[in-house]
Amino acid sequence: MKVAVYRKEHFNAAHRLHNPKWSAEKNKQVFGRCNNPNYHGHNYELIVRVIGEIDSETGYVIDMKELSAIIKESITERFDHKNLNLDTDEFREINPTAENIAVVIWNILRGQIAPEYDLQIRLYETPRNFVDYPVSPTMNI
Repeated sequence: MKVAVYRKEHFNAAHRLHNPKWSAEKNKQVFGRCNNPNYHGHNYELIVRVIGEIDSETGYVIDMKELSAIIKESITERFDHKNLNLDTDEFREINPTAENIAVVIWNILRGQIAPEYDLQIRLYETPRNFVDYPVSPTMNI
C-alpha cells in the first residue's frame, strides 16, 4: 500500500530572468519586469511529496524529521536569502525560472532520498503561480 506524505518549507530568494543570447529588447519583451537588471525577489513555498510503502515497524513512509533535515540542509540553506543568479552554482548557466528551480530542487533531493520512494516537487513562486515536477496525472498536492 503506497501512501504520499508531504513536507512544506519556505525560502526567500532573488533572481533575474534573462537570456544572454538575446538583445535587451527581446529579454524585456519576453520576461518583462522579471528582467530587471537589479533583480527581484520571491517568497517561495516548497512542497516535497514522498510516496512509498508504510514501514511495518515504524508506521512511517519516511521519517518526517529526516525529510525536513534533508530539505533544510540541501535546499533551504543553499537558496534562502540568496541571489540565485549570482550566489548559487546551480543557476550560473541556467535561467532561474520557477520551472528550472523546481527541476534543480528535484535533482538535488533525488540524490538524498532513497530510490524506492517516488519524489515530486511543487514550488510556489507566488500564491497564484506554481509548478510541479515531475508531472504526474495523479498528483494532487
